[in-house]
Amino acid sequence: MAAIGDSPNRITLLRDRNRDGVAEERFTFLDQQNQPFGMALHDNVFYVGNTDALMAFDYQNDATRLNGPGRKLASFKPGGHWTRSLIFSPDRSKIYVGVGSLSNIAEQGMEVEEGRACIYEVDLKTYESRIFASGLRNPVGVAWEPTTQSLWTVVNERDGIGDETPPDYLTKVEDGAFYGWPYCYWGQTVDERVPQDPQLVAKARRPDYALGGHTASLGLCWLPEGTLPGFGAGMVIGQHGSWNRSTLSGYRVVFVPFSDGKPSGRPRDILWGFLSPDERYSYGRPVGVSLAPGGGILVADDVGDVIWRVVGA
Repeated sequence: MAAIGDSPNRITLLRDRNRDGVAEERFTFLDQQNQPFGMALHDNVFYVGNTDALMAFDYQNDATRLNGPGRKLASFKPGGHWTRSLIFSPDRSKIYVGVGSLSNIAEQGMEVEEGRACIYEVDLKTYESRIFASGLRNPVGVAWEPTTQSLWTVVNERDGIGDETPPDYLTKVEDGAFYGWPYCYWGQTVDERVPQDPQLVAKARRPDYALGGHTASLGLCWLPEGTLPGFGAGMVIGQHGSWNRSTLSGYRVVFVPFSDGKPSGRPRDILWGFLSPDERYSYGRPVGVSLAPGGGILVADDVGDVIWRVVGA
């Protein structure tokens, strides 16, 4: 039930001019890229997270296509966990990029994993980049929690230990922090399959919130109070779902409530029903989530090949 097929290496613009919640216009906004994933726009510059680079393109209001080769602001190693999520700092002076590992548990050695399994910070004035936090096997979705102005991410953990061990997780990302991969998980639980570095294990941070094993939590956005009836403020997570467990998990969009800047309750379903009752077929697999113009949320589904809009009744 994987999302299969080659990337079209294209960004598509969908425009809802009459604001009825359905896009009437479709344009090829940017093509000839290298597995584009993250996108961000500010001050007439459109940023793209390709698997091998952070790119910047000039943008004009109401444009239906970007032209020109763009400018490379930072380079990343391609392959493996290929997505490159983007998010601005609150003051728009920096951009953060999630870069996943090449492998499951560094089976090919740590040299090829250098500069991976981390979140980068790129200064948009100097274009200098640095690793903001590391030891994050595959940090995909990134979002800001507004009360504390803290950066949060969802991380896909390692395979091969069991259905629930270790759990994928949602965590606050601290500057300079190390979160364990590949040496340990869920804090300082050592993975005996990996040659160890005791000094790194000793400083490994425990994540904030477990999401269950192999949910493949990919998308993340902050949901302000009052956006969806019946839901307060918290994080929305798109769970792609994972094949490598005896009972499938994920394949849904969930909400994690927050209070005082941290998770405060169990996850609740927002959108589900993507699996057939016998779990042999998937009708869709949620990935990206974001706030929708005019209210509600948008959910990208890369098996159903649709964008869902979720609003209150």
